[in-house]
Amino acid sequence: MPVVVDGKQFFLHAGSATYAFHVDPTTGDLIHDHYGPSISETIPADDVEAIEHGVPFRCQAREFPDSGRGDFRLPAIHIRHAEGYTVTAFKYVKHEVVPGKPKLEGLPATWGGEGDVETLVVYLKDELSGLEAELNYSVFVKHDAFARSCKMVNRGEKDVVIERAASFCVDMPSEEYEMVELCGDWAREARRVKRKVDWGTQGFQSAAGYSSHYHNPFFALVNPGTTESFGPAWGFNLVYTGSHATSVEKTAHGYTRVLMGLNPLQLSWMLGPGETFTTPECVSVYASDGLGGMSRRLHALYRHHLSRSKWTLQPRPALLNNWEATYFDFDGDSLVPIAQAAADVGIKLFVMDDGWFGRRYPRTSDSAGLGDWMVNSKRFPNGLKPFVDTVKGMGLKFGIWVEPEMVNPKSELYETHPDWILHAGNHARTTQRNQFVLNLGLVQVQDYIIGFLTSLLSSATIEYVKWDNNRGIHEMPSPSSDHRYMLGLYRVLDTLTTSFPDVLFEGCASGGGRFDAGILYYFPQTWTSDDTDAEERLSIQFGTSLAYPPSAMGCHVSAVPNHQTHRTTPFIFRAHVALMGGSFGFELDPTLLSEEEKTAIPDLIRLSERISPLVIEGDMYRLSLPIESNWPAAQYLSADGKQAVVFAYQVRHTIKMAFPALRLQGLDKVARYEVDGKVYSGATLMGTGLKWAWSGDHQSRVVFVTRI
Repeated sequence: MPVVVDGKQFFLHAGSATYAFHVDPTTGDLIHDHYGPSISETIPADDVEAIEHGVPFRCQAREFPDSGRGDFRLPAIHIRHAEGYTVTAFKYVKHEVVPGKPKLEGLPATWGGEGDVETLVVYLKDELSGLEAELNYSVFVKHDAFARSCKMVNRGEKDVVIERAASFCVDMPSEEYEMVELCGDWAREARRVKRKVDWGTQGFQSAAGYSSHYHNPFFALVNPGTTESFGPAWGFNLVYTGSHATSVEKTAHGYTRVLMGLNPLQLSWMLGPGETFTTPECVSVYASDGLGGMSRRLHALYRHHLSRSKWTLQPRPALLNNWEATYFDFDGDSLVPIAQAAADVGIKLFVMDDGWFGRRYPRTSDSAGLGDWMVNSKRFPNGLKPFVDTVKGMGLKFGIWVEPEMVNPKSELYETHPDWILHAGNHARTTQRNQFVLNLGLVQVQDYIIGFLTSLLSSATIEYVKWDNNRGIHEMPSPSSDHRYMLGLYRVLDTLTTSFPDVLFEGCASGGGRFDAGILYYFPQTWTSDDTDAEERLSIQFGTSLAYPPSAMGCHVSAVPNHQTHRTTPFIFRAHVALMGGSFGFELDPTLLSEEEKTAIPDLIRLSERISPLVIEGDMYRLSLPIESNWPAAQYLSADGKQAVVFAYQVRHTIKMAFPALRLQGLDKVARYEVDGKVYSGATLMGTGLKWAWSGDHQSRVVFVTRI
């Protein structure tokens, strides 16, 4: 059974993992017992009571620690009461086991039916204030995964302010740990960083209003000996798109407390009598087979129980985006030959990027037009539909770029509704990339976005939307504005994706600034980075895959010299790197390609169509990492184990080097596999490995492995 209750002892069994805790019979607190390999019972620990300057305090492993009651570590919940104090004492009241998984109202979250997931709800109460807490633990047996959130209900008669609300809190045993996280910036997202968990508090946060390029809302906790393939790994991922915070605190007594949730700097949520507040969900998985095993569990969970688009498990059409081909300098007439050239080489989808809209303030640069989502009549004299019909007449699907959450000061929208932007009273309204952020916490702003996008998507046969976001949130009227913004954004996304279920939506935020599990709930894919340089993309894509399924990565072939790094790499190498993602495409002007490149594209598209099912539904094995090796490699294995594809790369040429063998993973040892016309056992391919002689910088291979 996923949830086993023995009196007031709780065992949550998710495949090969167990999460266990109990109710302290004396205090009514929830005490954590175990999170790791599957167990059927716990061994009681001594209740350690230490003395601090003559005052006793408890250093138990707390499941839902509050503040002000002798636990001097960071709390999971921190509440300021009407009288000013911040002491809260949540005690166990009751529990229930729910088949399936209740929906988190207004928030993205994992989902599943009775055969997929079971949920334990534990009810707590602070008698003095009347505050109640409902802790939800959902158990996904097939994925070794747990999803946790907390709902606060104010049953008292006074307002309270929630200053901190962690979605997941766990006190890990006294061991040595390391953190593996994803850091970066614009055009260098998802850099994999490992650091020792040392005494005190370490962690990361985003205060940018969004999940951000800087610190992704994911991290893994590992033992020092854990590798890609061996050793324990605990993964934690917040299903949220706003500001977030993660704290890992190692105390003098040995416990390591993990906290993940909303950023307290941008919370201070007023909760009045009768009101409720629900934290975003945090997903956690445990794997005994290293970081690779952790990633595969997250990938499978997200493909089957988070992303809800009809496209999630479907191959996506190879596309051409005109951004790096034209930037803002285009009109309908100049795009026609670009679209026709794309159709001629077998591309299936043409995407028109930024610059198609604005009337009084035409969008001919990034300084005007955002917010005015009317077709630029000078660029499209007959409107959008005739141009879309022309593109479709070439045999192409049509897609379009939008940035709905933003507005330029030079726009009709801002002139009409200057009060619609996020701003802090009379403080200066600062722009970034010449734009303000609309306040999606306002219902009228939400309705405006829903209205214009509904009209746009109904005006022509638009089958793809690239949803962009190009600045962080600087000024807010109150700390809670960020979370209100996110709730508004989620309402907008929920409405539009429900109304237009056949449209393929792609998220973007100056590249990977919002590559998070919250967006993945609504959109099946996200533009991984504005950096399209193939060498840089190796690190970005391998890093992103630590938490998120490769099926969600948008990856394109761009022109050279690359527009970000100015590096020149071979066309096939660029294509082989882009084929690692679920959405394969091109970011260039096809009319300027060489004949050799034009000839290669139809074969590459056919290759992508063969690879796509493995990338979208298969298990990924990171065989060799770009941060560690000159020969990074990845393998995708089908769910039935019958077919695999291997991506192998040489970044730099090395003189007189005996090249390392590439050992595959996940195969059947006794089965026979065909590779490049030769047959080997699974044991040989995993034990001895494939060996190639490489020659030249930026070389690549795509190799199929077929069980016979």
